[in-house]
Amino acid sequence: MRATIMYGAGDVRVEDVPDPVLQQPTDALVRIVRACVCGSDLHPYRNMPATPGGRPMGHEFVGVVEEVGGEVATLKKGDFVIAPFAWSDGTCDFCREGLQTSCRHGGFWAGNGIGGGQAEAIRVPLADGTLVKAPVGEDSALLASLLTLSDVLGTGYHAALKARVSEHTTVTVIGDGAVGLMAVLSAKRLGAERIILMGRHKARTDLGVEFGATDVVSERGEEGIAKVRELTGGNGTHTVLEAVGHMPAYEQAVGVVRPGGVISRVGAPQYEKAPVGFGSLFRPNITLTGGPAPVRAYIEELMPDVLDGKIQPGKVFDRIVSLGDVADGYRVMDDRTSLKILVQP
Repeated sequence: MRATIMYGAGDVRVEDVPDPVLQQPTDALVRIVRACVCGSDLHPYRNMPATPGGRPMGHEFVGVVEEVGGEVATLKKGDFVIAPFAWSDGTCDFCREGLQTSCRHGGFWAGNGIGGGQAEAIRVPLADGTLVKAPVGEDSALLASLLTLSDVLGTGYHAALKARVSEHTTVTVIGDGAVGLMAVLSAKRLGAERIILMGRHKARTDLGVEFGATDVVSERGEEGIAKVRELTGGNGTHTVLEAVGHMPAYEQAVGVVRPGGVISRVGAPQYEKAPVGFGSLFRPNITLTGGPAPVRAYIEELMPDVLDGKIQPGKVFDRIVSLGDVADGYRVMDDRTSLKILVQP
């Protein structure tokens, strides 16, 4: 089969690799119907050192079950399934608490001998705990929106949920990438009436307004902080959803959050240390939360709204590429001429 392999910064190739096979009785084999390139994939695309042998890529996919192991009880050949970006057993204490990203027996795609989702097929460990069936066929018009349940919609929702967004809270979302836009959509879904989106790419912020943003702030740094403060009567917002992961975005979050507020970070941090001391978070009673989203915990909650058309998160995909052209997908996302790439094997 064909699969995407990254050999170093900017070096993405689609190669023939061995077909996946069942290795454990709890495994399933899935034929991938749709996948995508994630904003987090751009971090190794920009910085990965040369790696002999390369590494498989992709952690978001939907597909059709082709084969199951003897101990798989909830799935059968032909089921259409959504795969969260972490695989998990669904039975350990962390999974039962809704924290599947910390599953005691789980892991993440494209590592430790597990393939990546930017491929034609994949072996899914712990299939009963990981995969979620969807009542659609592979020709459904909803595939793009269902694919967002794999990561970006659940991640945006996690940011809003951890920040305790409600109809009583004002919200700033930092970042106009796919996760930031899903944070806007999620904040709106949770009832927020004032949502300030900080971003400077008009096509993206226009989509953010469609998803529920009430204000757009294109300025950055101190100028952006001053603009948000001006919009909120000098107070800042109750919650800040940070969907970028770079230090300037964190500093903006600290600058615009209201005393007693919450900063929720879901952009994978590209730094090791951040201000959390007396002057930044302690004195104004700021809560810092977030982390890798346990999207498996949210799929069944969010999927009915997708199936009913109440939300259309698939609009974040603005370009489709074939698997063979996935390197071009990385390139156009990296140069910001595309928001999010849908991969069609």
